[in-house]
Amino acid sequence: MLTVLTPGPLATVQDRGRPGWASIGVPRSGAADAASADLANRLVGNRPEAATVEITAGGLRVRADRTVLVAVTGAPVPLDVDGRPAPLNAPVTLPAGAVLSLGLPRAGLRSYLAVRGGIDIPPVLGSRSTDTLSGLGPDPLATGTRLAVGGLAADEPVVDVAAVRFPPADPVLRVLPGPRRAWLDPSAWAALTTQSWTVTADSDRVGLRLGGPRLHRVRDDELPSEGLVPGALQVPPDGAPVLLLADHPVTGGYPVLAVVVTADLPAVAQLRPGDSLRFRPAR
Repeated sequence: MLTVLTPGPLATVQDRGRPGWASIGVPRSGAADAASADLANRLVGNRPEAATVEITAGGLRVRADRTVLVAVTGAPVPLDVDGRPAPLNAPVTLPAGAVLSLGLPRAGLRSYLAVRGGIDIPPVLGSRSTDTLSGLGPDPLATGTRLAVGGLAADEPVVDVAAVRFPPADPVLRVLPGPRRAWLDPSAWAALTTQSWTVTADSDRVGLRLGGPRLHRVRDDELPSEGLVPGALQVPPDGAPVLLLADHPVTGGYPVLAVVVTADLPAVAQLRPGDSLRFRPAR
């Protein structure tokens, strides 16, 4: 059992999400930076479906009620156990009664805490993930939340430390043409793939609103709602694109100019308000 002493700005339980329910309007959700969450599970020897804690902007403090093996990955944060520094991207033994504390990330936005056995929350539609858009899954963590440890441990971990690069500054994301590129002026694609963009404060797990040149549409009529995927770049009437993330709605009526390739989405999940990014056509 882990007891939350301080949740930080936002901490949620996340696993690989709820695929297969889009037909009834349920988003997939799941870890925004799936690569970091998967790494945390591998470091403690969990099965891939084990749930982790996604920590936004650090600040989480948890106490172990019994000795557990944990690992923290993702955005690099100062990490300590009872005030003594602990390594990132490595298994860490947390003795009974010890307190694990995360500071503010030096880069990136989201960190992931895995405990051997996984976080044991009753699943909803096959997933333990908190979906901030639909409200499915457990509430965000709060002071006093008690997190049971499950039985999703696999083989004993054999990695002492994983070599992980810092989240890239000013990442360049690969994009494919979206299904409604023809709804935008031809200059929109050129602007998207040649100009620099900035993440605005109006961003969350649903999506990132981007600041930059206005992308002009050639059609003003309404588009019937159609399916959406993570990484889709929607263009609302104001011309400011929205890059959809893990908790995006399953349908939408704004034209999709482009889609970020799946392999680049972990970098998107680590972008903070004020960060810059660029896009380039995938080849």
